[in-house]
Amino acid sequence: MSDGHGGFENVRENVDGHPMVSLLRYATRYWPRLLVGILAAVLTRVSRLIPPIVVATAIDRIVLETGSPGLLADVGLLPGTAVVGEGARLVLLERLVVIAVLAYLVRSVTRFASRYLLQSSAQKIQRDLRNDSYDHLQRLSMGFFADHQTGGMMSILNSDVNRLEQFLNTEFRQAIRVVATVGGISLVLWYYSPTLALVALAPVPLVGVASALFLRAIEPRYKSIRETVSRLNARLENNLGGVAVVKAFDRYDFELGRVEAQSETYHDEQVGALRIRRAFFAALRFTTGVVFVIVLYLGGRSIVTSAPGEALVSTGAFAAFFLYLRRLYSPMRRIGRSANKYQQAKSSAERVFGLLGRERTLTTPADPHSPATVDGAVAFENVSFGYTDEEEVLHDISLDVEPGETVGLVGETGAGKSTLVKLVPRFHDADAGRVTVDDADVREYDLQRLRGEVAVIEQNPYLFSGTVAENIAYGDDETLAAETGEEALVAGDDDTLVTGTDETSGANSERPPHREEIVAASRAAAAHQFVRELPEGYDTQIGERGVKLSGGQRQRLAIARALLNDPAIIVFDEATSDVDTKTEEEIQSGVDRLIADRTAFVIAHRLSTVESADRVVVLDDGEIVESGTHEELLAASGEYASLWAAQSGEADPFDRVESE
Repeated sequence: MSDGHGGFENVRENVDGHPMVSLLRYATRYWPRLLVGILAAVLTRVSRLIPPIVVATAIDRIVLETGSPGLLADVGLLPGTAVVGEGARLVLLERLVVIAVLAYLVRSVTRFASRYLLQSSAQKIQRDLRNDSYDHLQRLSMGFFADHQTGGMMSILNSDVNRLEQFLNTEFRQAIRVVATVGGISLVLWYYSPTLALVALAPVPLVGVASALFLRAIEPRYKSIRETVSRLNARLENNLGGVAVVKAFDRYDFELGRVEAQSETYHDEQVGALRIRRAFFAALRFTTGVVFVIVLYLGGRSIVTSAPGEALVSTGAFAAFFLYLRRLYSPMRRIGRSANKYQQAKSSAERVFGLLGRERTLTTPADPHSPATVDGAVAFENVSFGYTDEEEVLHDISLDVEPGETVGLVGETGAGKSTLVKLVPRFHDADAGRVTVDDADVREYDLQRLRGEVAVIEQNPYLFSGTVAENIAYGDDETLAAETGEEALVAGDDDTLVTGTDETSGANSERPPHREEIVAASRAAAAHQFVRELPEGYDTQIGERGVKLSGGQRQRLAIARALLNDPAIIVFDEATSDVDTKTEEEIQSGVDRLIADRTAFVIAHRLSTVESADRVVVLDDGEIVESGTHEELLAASGEYASLWAAQSGEADPFDRVESE
C-alpha cells in the first residue's frame, strides 16, 4: 500500500534522445500547415511594426515639419521630398492613414491564419500523441501493469499530453513572437539611433543568460512535481476504486491522512518552484524598467540640449522608441514565462516519450506462425517461470493436452495454476522450456492470432461501462462493430429487425440481426434469463466494472463474451466461484456442450467443477504432483483424494493430519 509503488520515476530512462526533439518529430507530420502558420505569424509581427513608424513620421514631417524623410520614405512608401504647405501635409497624412489601415488589415488576416494553423496543428499533435501512447501502453506486457498504478498511467495520457499541447499551442507561437519582434524592433531602433538602440537592447543577452540559469534551477523541481502529481493521481484512483472497502472498514480518516500527506508534498514543491519563478520574473521587470528610464533620460536630454538635427534621435523617433520599448520588453519578459513553460513541458515530454520508449517484451516475431485453423493441442515442455528473478512460481512442468480434452487444474492457493495457463496466450513467456499450441512454440505465433484462439474467463471478470449486449459482443469483432456502430436500421423491415420480448432487450424492443449471436452466447452461459429481467434487457447499462450486477451475473456475462469468440482453447479460472450451486449447474451444462470440441483448462477450488474433466492435474508449489481422472486420483489416495475428502466431508482433514 506504499504510495511510492507503481510510479513512473524511472520512465525517463527510456527516452531516446532529447524529449523535445521527439516532440518536434511529431510536429513534422504537419510541416506544410506549420510553415504557413509560422510565415503568417512573422507577417503579423512585421505589420505591428508599422503603426509606431507612422506615428513617428506624422510627428516629424506633419506636426513639427522637421526631421529626415524617415524609414517609410527610404523603403519607397512615401515621397522623400520636403513637405511644405497645408495641402501637402494633408496628402501625406492621408497616405499615412492608408499605410496604417493596410498594416492593420494584414495583421488581422495573418493573425487569424497563424493562430488557426498553429493551434489546430497543436491539437492534431496532441491527438496523435495520446493515441500512440495509449496504443503502445495497452500492448505492453501484463508485468508492466502489475508494476505501475493506473493513476500514474492516466496522468501521462491526460495531464502530460495536455501539457504538451498547451506548450505547442502557446509557447511555440511565443517563440516566433520573440524572434520576430525582437529582431524587427532591433533593426528599426538601430535605424533611428544606434546609440539608444544599444542601450535599449542591452538587457537581451542578460535575459538569455538569466533564462538559462533559471532553467537549470527549476528543472529538478518540475521533475519532482510531475512525479508527485502521478503519485497523487494514483492514490486518488486507488482510493475511489476501493471506496466500498474504505466504507466497510471505516477508514475515512486514514485515507484522508494519506491524501493530505500527498497534497502537502505537492503544495510544498509547487510553492518552492513558485518562489523561484516569481523572483526571476521580478528581476526581469526591474532590469527592463531601469533600461526604460535610461533611454528616457538620454534621449530626452539629447533633444533638449542639442541643436536641431544633431540630437541622438528626432522627436517623432523618440516617441516611437517608447512604443517599441513596450513591445520589446513584453516578449522579453515572456522569455522567462516561456522558459518556465518549456521546463514543465520537457518534464511531461520525458514521461510521454519515456513511456513510448518502453520496449515491448512480448511481440510478434518477424515471420510469425499464423495457421488457418487451430486444433487446440497444448503442451508444456519442462516449463519454469517466475514473476521475479528471486522467486520461481513454476518448476520444470511438463504436460501434454490433446485437442478437445478438458483438463482440471487443482491445488492450494499459490500452487501456480493460474500462472500456468497464462503462458498459453503469452500473457507471460516461460523463463525455461517452452509452451506449444499444435506443436508450434507460442512465441512463434502471430500474437493476436494466438490470443484470438484462447479465451480466458477469470475469477473476477472485468466488464466495461456500457450495455449488456456491448459487453458480450466484445468477444467478436464484427458483432462488436455492429453493436456499437450507428447502423441504419429501418423499423418494421423483417429482413433487418426482429420485434418482440422473448429474446431481446425488453418490452416492445427491436433487435438487429447480430443480437442472435449475442443471445445464443448468453443462453449457453445461463445468462439469458436474468438479462431479460433487467430494466432494458440487453440494452441495460451495467455501470463501471459492471457494478450494477451481482458477482454471479458478471461471471455469466464474461462466459458469454468468451464463448462468442468461438476459441479453440478455453480457460476457466475459478469462473463459477461466485455463483450458487444451482447457477453453477446451469452454467456447467451449457459449458459442457460448448467445450465438447474445444480444449479446456478448468481451474477450480470447488472440486465438483472438475469431477467430469477428462483429466485432473494437481499442482503443489509450482510442480505437478498428480495427474489422472477423478476416479483414478481418488483411488490413489493422494493429494487430490485428501482435498476431495475435505470438501465432501467424507473425512476430517484435521484427523488426517494427526494420523500422519
